[in-house]
Amino acid sequence: MRGAMRDHTDIHPLFHGAPDSTEFRKLRKRIVRQTREAIELYGMARKGDRWLVCLSGGKDSYTLLAVLHELQWRGLLPVDILACNLDQGQPGFPATILPDFLERMGVAHRIEYRDTYSIVMDKVPEGRTLCALCSRLRRGNLYRIAREEGCAAVVLGHHRDDILETFFMNLFHGGRLAAMPPKLVNEDGDLFVLRPLAHVAEADCDRFARDMRYPIIPCDLCGSQDGLQRQQVKQILDTWERNSPGRRQIMFRALMTVQPSQLLDPALFDFGSLEIS
Repeated sequence: MRGAMRDHTDIHPLFHGAPDSTEFRKLRKRIVRQTREAIELYGMARKGDRWLVCLSGGKDSYTLLAVLHELQWRGLLPVDILACNLDQGQPGFPATILPDFLERMGVAHRIEYRDTYSIVMDKVPEGRTLCALCSRLRRGNLYRIAREEGCAAVVLGHHRDDILETFFMNLFHGGRLAAMPPKLVNEDGDLFVLRPLAHVAEADCDRFARDMRYPIIPCDLCGSQDGLQRQQVKQILDTWERNSPGRRQIMFRALMTVQPSQLLDPALFDFGSLEIS
């Protein structure tokens, strides 16, 4: 039965125990709709592809996994899904939570152990941010796993707010207008990197994962500092949102409505060819 909701008794285990409230149903419907819109708008899904869906144990990746399975269950996502967790060896990481969860949910998965934490601690000087090197090592391992598993895409749980924060980090600290694209090809040209939650608000991911009571693993096991650039940008955006509700969505729409002739990059707009009559 493609393109339609099935009987409510035929439901993926990922949604067992979902709150039976109007508020939650609206939340779930909104997240599913926004994810489907992003997949269609950016041409993410190719029939028959296999996706490596990266699962960290945080609220965003649980939301991603659940919504992709719902779309697949509805017949709206014609791809094969393989969940993957990369255990990077952080001290205190609860290594059994995700394997146990995925087994109970009947989700196809691969758990990979690579002690990148020790490498990062050895290479990064004391007091410096760990995130950049950690991310590069994680991405390299995920690309390797995707190739080994015959996947065409590495699928990440970055949401609307991650994209906005990255835009302002590049603006404030990098001197360029750039964010996280919802779809890109890796440097080797053999894998897509996809962000199906690109239109979904972080607050919705948080509420969804908590309402579903997914076993959240904290993201600060490596001792990430509150003073990181991303944390500072997040605080600025939080302040703007409190003072003017809806500001985040307005700014996000701006990223989808770029006017090169109103900027200053001659590589994007040929100012030299402008003529007057």
